[in-house]
Order: sequence, then structure tokens, then C-alpha cells
Amino acid sequence: MVKKINSKKKLGKLKGFSIQFMPYYEIRELGSNDRIRKVLEIVLGNNILILQGKLQPEEETRLIGDTMAMIGHVKSFKGIELAVIDNSKKETFIERVKKSVLDTLAGGDLGAVTIIGPASIIKEIKRNPKKIELMLKG
Repeated sequence: MVKKINSKKKLGKLKGFSIQFMPYYEIRELGSNDRIRKVLEIVLGNNILILQGKLQPEEETRLIGDTMAMIGHVKSFKGIELAVIDNSKKETFIERVKKSVLDTLAGGDLGAVTIIGPASIIKEIKRNPKKIELMLKG
């Protein structure tokens, strides 16, 4: 028995957006100001950014501060949602040293992924060791 699928199902009123992947090498050589500017340009363009690696803690803090300052000043901008997913398993001393050397050579923690998007699109980002759930507003 084949069940008929209702083709008129409402999908919500989510306006156009895109998901953009950015490899870390695109921002590796940039200074903090330029990294933040590049991320903001993408997010303000109604895009969800998936960044290989992660920003420095100071950059992350500044990005959040800058976006908070924009709320109310940039039309229809409601802030950002940000989540960093990284390998949080327990490592031995030798594994930590190897990872540190590799991260230094690569210019950043490439074992991490950062998701940044406009709060007008992203409702919530749930993460656990086996999956990432990106809840969008409809």
C-alpha cells in the first residue's frame, strides 16, 4: 500500500537564505578586524556561515559585541547565533602536543567547525557528539 504524500504541505514563510562554507585558509592571513568584517558581510547578507576552524576567543567576543551594537541600527537585523563544535574527547599529553603543533602549522584549530548565522533565520543550534541540529525560524 502506497501512502499519498500531501504535496500542499506548508513550508513556512522563511525568506531566501543560503549556507556558505568557508575553509579556514580564506581567513588565516587576515587580521582580527578583517576576519570579523568578512564574517559580518556574510551574515548581514542573510547567509549562514559554516567556518572550518574557529575564531580566536577575543574575535568571537568582539563579533558578538559588534553585532549587539548593530541591533536597532541596521534594518531588520536581530543579532547572530553562533556555535562552535570541536573535538572534546580526552587526550593524552602526547596527543595534545601533536594537535598543538598541527594547529600552529595550520594557523588555527582545524578540528573545529563554527556556525554563524543571523538570528532572524536561526532559531537554535543544538549540538551533541553525533549530530548538529540547526533549527530555523519559519
